[in-house]
Amino acid sequence: MLKNLLSLAVPPWVRPALLAAAAASLYMLGVLRGVTTEGQKHVDYVLAQSSRSAALAAKQIQIVHDVEIQYRDRIHTIYTTGEKNVEAAPQLVTADDSRQCAVNAGFVRLHDAAWTNTVAAPAAEPDREPSAVSLTDIAEADADNAASCHAWREQAIGLRDFYNQLRTVTHPPSSESP
Repeated sequence: MLKNLLSLAVPPWVRPALLAAAAASLYMLGVLRGVTTEGQKHVDYVLAQSSRSAALAAKQIQIVHDVEIQYRDRIHTIYTTGEKNVEAAPQLVTADDSRQCAVNAGFVRLHDAAWTNTVAAPAAEPDREPSAVSLTDIAEADADNAASCHAWREQAIGLRDFYNQLRTVTHPPSSESP
């Protein structure tokens, strides 16, 4: 009965075209389902990447905060100690000490050449003359320079620690044994 109705409603020459259209429709539904599945896999991948990036950024921010606080406090302590040493220089190296130990012009010239990163000229007779720089001034400058050097050292160590911690968070050591 269905066959009779089908033969009356659909001419025989249209039946293969309908069958092909139905097959193509089913095929396209399968393709769309596959595309949808792959699209969802991509969305899941992007979401996972995003959450890993957010977690990494949070860890990096924490490292920046911790290292900055730790070394800022250390450097502040170093400069505070250096200032106290500079202030103590006149009591530890008095004007009487400066009169007993004259600083000659050659010492000052060599000191200036060293801090300008130039080569000092050969020694000359005026280098033996006393300079206007007192021993107290030299002690103050030395205390200040020492504080700066200690602070630079702490900054270098802090930068190294900062880099190592960031590297560990960004590229964690693998648990595989060689």
